[in-house]
Amino acid sequence: MKYISTRDVNRVVSGAQAIVEGIAPDGGLYVPASFPALFQEDWNKLREMEYTERAAYVLSLYLDEFSYDELLGFAKEAYGRFYGDDPCPLVKVDEGQFFLELWHGPTCAFKDMALTMLPHLLTASKKKLGEQGKTLILTATSGDTGKAAMEGFRDVDGTGIIVFYPSDGVSDMQRRQMVTQEGKNVCVCAIHGNFDDAQSAVKRIFTSKEAAEKLAEGGWKLSSANSINWGRLAPQIAYYISAYCDLLNAGEIEEGDKADFVVPTGNFGDILAAYYAMRMGMPAGKLICASNSNRVLTDFFQTGKYDTHRKFVETISPSMDIIISSNLERLLFEYSGRDGKLTAARMDELKKDGVYTVSEKELSAMRELFDCGCCDEEETKRTISYYFDEYGYLIDPHTAVAAGVYNDHKEEEGKVCVIVSTANPYKFPADVLEAADGRREDDPYKAAKDLSELTATEIPEPLKGLDQRAVRFTAVIDKSEIDEFVLKEALSRA
Repeated sequence: MKYISTRDVNRVVSGAQAIVEGIAPDGGLYVPASFPALFQEDWNKLREMEYTERAAYVLSLYLDEFSYDELLGFAKEAYGRFYGDDPCPLVKVDEGQFFLELWHGPTCAFKDMALTMLPHLLTASKKKLGEQGKTLILTATSGDTGKAAMEGFRDVDGTGIIVFYPSDGVSDMQRRQMVTQEGKNVCVCAIHGNFDDAQSAVKRIFTSKEAAEKLAEGGWKLSSANSINWGRLAPQIAYYISAYCDLLNAGEIEEGDKADFVVPTGNFGDILAAYYAMRMGMPAGKLICASNSNRVLTDFFQTGKYDTHRKFVETISPSMDIIISSNLERLLFEYSGRDGKLTAARMDELKKDGVYTVSEKELSAMRELFDCGCCDEEETKRTISYYFDEYGYLIDPHTAVAAGVYNDHKEEEGKVCVIVSTANPYKFPADVLEAADGRREDDPYKAAKDLSELTATEIPEPLKGLDQRAVRFTAVIDKSEIDEFVLKEALSRA
């Protein structure tokens, strides 16, 4: 299968090249030249498979340079690092209401579903292309991607990874996970700024010829672990298809029945994967985009205008504290009729003026599939409390944003809806404890112990003893210094 850039349809590359490059030279994002289709015989096979096999099967349809057995080997290695019997169990809490738990991996966040696979895909892609040089993974994070990416690429031969995160925009647990990360090829740095500042700098470096030339002097070529990289996004498609198979196998739906999915998202990658699953033939009713108080995506789906001129709000769901949603570009490309020039013009307009608007025709088409809603801080806390009191089920603030939006949209009796659960509640113990029990304990490690006692649940192994691990990274820089930091750090490792 070939891939094209969202900003130039004449830019055609292989799947391996799309993964190695991460982002197109024109700044566009790679998308499949066409979508593979799942037929009845495919669904019959998928229903009989365990998750690793389903993931390999779905990826094999997009990455035909790889054999199914090759991809299955990657999946078994990646998901063998997860705890529990199923990497992404579907949990029923009420009639028609399910949570898809994506946080059973090594960093307790949904990013593990893709970032344990990406190092295998990247390393194999380099070999297929005959590339011998070193790859520098450059990544911005709003909390979870950074740790998951560093954990995934830790000590992988021929790679280095640098992660930037907002100094005041992640939880204590998220920060501690990053700054204590082991591995001789990893680096993490805080910035004075927000996630959008970090992400914009990273994308700028990717399209800078000067930066590319200087990095090449040290033997480095850039790639990304953010969901702008197709190798990061593609594995996420599999868990939606797997969830639909689980609903069929449990008798919750019949073949051909539609299921709704509610997805908490800031960068739009997670819900975009659901859209791609639908394009492959997964019957979907509504894909509901759930925003926190930074409701730029909700406003977009309601008005057709994407406007970044707004107050940035730091919330208790920090991984969604994003104003510039990079992956929305891929959706714009599809609904524009795959018009690369129009997509490029809109992205240029966003960069220059901070705003763009889609046509009424495009917005109307989007709203046939996509719905939206937002959940503010108080509603997020009430939702955590509600699910614990009503069902004895503990959720984190990001999942609560989706669950709150679900409850606002719940209309038809008997309708099946999957709420995407993106993080273990113990990653945000102080906020979850306060919401569930009314107690405020600012020490996250004491809050985790109190939460465990209150709920009779276990602190997940990856988070135990986190406060006892040695801090390795303490750098904090201004957002204007990111380019210089990358070059200095990379060339020092040449």
